[in-house]
Amino acid sequence: MIPVVAFVGRPNVGKSTLFNRVTRSRDAIVADIPGLTRDRHYARTQWNARSFLVVDTGGFEPIVDTGIVAEMARQTRQAIAESDVVVFLTDARTGLAPQDQQIAAYLRKTGKNVLLAVNKAEGLPPSALAEFHELGLGQPLAVSAAHGSGVGTLLDATVARLGPAAPEDAPDGDAQTPHAIKLAVAGRPNVGKSTLINALVGEERVIAFDQPGTTRDAIEVPFERDGVRYTLIDTAGLRRRGRVFETIEKFSVLKTLQAIETANVVVLLLDASEGVTDQDAHIAGFAVESGRALVVAANKWDKADDYRRQLFRNSVHERLPFLGFARQIEISALGRRGLGALLRAVGESHRAAFTKLSTPRLTRALQEAVAFQQPPRAGVVRPKLRYAHQGGQNPPVIVIHGNALDRVPQSYTRYLEARFTRQFKLDGTPLRIEYRSSHNPYRKAKD
Repeated sequence: MIPVVAFVGRPNVGKSTLFNRVTRSRDAIVADIPGLTRDRHYARTQWNARSFLVVDTGGFEPIVDTGIVAEMARQTRQAIAESDVVVFLTDARTGLAPQDQQIAAYLRKTGKNVLLAVNKAEGLPPSALAEFHELGLGQPLAVSAAHGSGVGTLLDATVARLGPAAPEDAPDGDAQTPHAIKLAVAGRPNVGKSTLINALVGEERVIAFDQPGTTRDAIEVPFERDGVRYTLIDTAGLRRRGRVFETIEKFSVLKTLQAIETANVVVLLLDASEGVTDQDAHIAGFAVESGRALVVAANKWDKADDYRRQLFRNSVHERLPFLGFARQIEISALGRRGLGALLRAVGESHRAAFTKLSTPRLTRALQEAVAFQQPPRAGVVRPKLRYAHQGGQNPPVIVIHGNALDRVPQSYTRYLEARFTRQFKLDGTPLRIEYRSSHNPYRKAKD
C-alpha cells in the first residue's frame, strides 16, 4: 500500500502552499486567509524515485469541539491516523504559538513519526528556529514553501522515514488510473453534495455541514464499487454570479467549473423539496456546453410529499428542457437510498459518452434518417447529406459530409440528434453534429 504523508498545522502556516510545491500542482486553493482549507486533499507525488501520497489538511484546532472548526479538526485527525509520516508545519514569522503547543501535545500522544518544519523562514537567521525546540519533536527544519528553499531537505528527511518501497507501491497500483470514471457532483450550495460523496464512499470523507459554502475546493476521492473504479469530485456550491463577492468564493467557482470540464460524467444534484432554480439551470447549461455526460439526481426525495414531487417534476420539464438526453434519478443521500440506481445511470452515461461508432453504421443510419425525412429546401437548393463518420468522444461527435450543408436548419439538426441518440442508445450524453460541405471543383471562381 502506498505510504501517506500528512501536512498538519494551525491555520495559515502555509500547508496548501507546501502541498502545491511538493505535488508540482495548483490543486489546493491558496490565499492569505486563515481557515481556507477544510477537507482532506490528496495527491500522489514522487521524490528520489519514492512514490507517496501527500495530504493537505485544514487548520488544526485540537481543543475546539463545536461548529465547522470541529469538523475540520476531525478531518485532520483522520489524516493523521492514516499517515505514515506527519509533517508538522509552523510559522517562523509569527513564532511559536499556544496552538502549536496543543498540536504538538496531540501528535506526541498518537505516537506517529513526526517531522517539524518551520515555514516562512527565508531571510531569517538560524536563531529564529530556537524557540521551536520547546515542542519536543526533534530538530526543526527551516523551509520556505512559497520560494522552495529547504523543501528538498524536508522531502529527503520524509522519504528517509518512509523506509524502503514495497512492490505494491508501484504507480500501477494507483486508484486514479485513466480507466476510472471521473464523476463530478455539482449543484448550488447546501443541496447535499458532500453528504452524497460520503454516502457513496461509506465514510465521512468530506465535511458535510448544514451551512452553505462549507466546501471551498474541488476534492477528489478515489472509490470503487462492484469492480468499477471512480474518482469522485466534490465541488463547491455555485451561486449566481451577482452573489459571488469574496475572492475565495471566486476561486472556488473557478475550481468547480474546471472540475466539470475535466469530468467524464456530471451528477447535477437538485433539491427535490425546493424545485429547480435559475442557478440549477445555469449549472446544467455549463455542463452541456462542456459536452459532459450528465445525470440529474433529485436529492431529499424522502422529504418531499406527493404534491412537491409533482411540482419538482414539472419544474424539471419546464426549466431544463435541454436535458432531455439525461437520466433522472430520485435519491436520498442522507438516507443512502437510490445510490445503486444513481451509479448504474452514471455507468450507462459514461458508456454512451465513449461509444465507438463505425462509419458504415453511421452512414446507414444517416441514409435512413434522410429517407424518412429530407432536409427542407433553402431556396432552390436542398442540402444533400451523403455519409457520416465519428469525429470524437465525450461527447460523441458525428461529422456529416455532403453539399450545401451550411443551409441545414437547426430544427433538422435536432431531428438527426434524436435519431442517432435513439438508434445508438446514446442516452445520458449530449451529442454534437458537425457539417462539412464538399468543394465543387467545377465551380468557377468569381473575378
